[in-house]
Amino acid sequence: MTNVYSLDGILVFGLLFVCTCAYLKKVPRINGWLLSEKRGVWGVFYKAAVIGTRLHIAVAISCLATSFYVLFLK
Repeated sequence: MTNVYSLDGILVFGLLFVCTCAYLKKVPRINGWLLSEKRGVWGVFYKAAVIGTRLHIAVAISCLATSFYVLFLK
């Protein structure tokens, strides 16, 4: 189990957040409701979705590396 207050936990949380927002961007109803705001607190979801879609290869490689680290090395 990873702790949110450790560097491992922050990386896992960030990667899962970016991947989830990028996935939710593909759902039409949620895209219009959750990802319509581009500023403020709700803008974080939009920005994470943009990062996930534009850097999808880097995010996927980071997810694989993090999962390997958490499962086998930690």
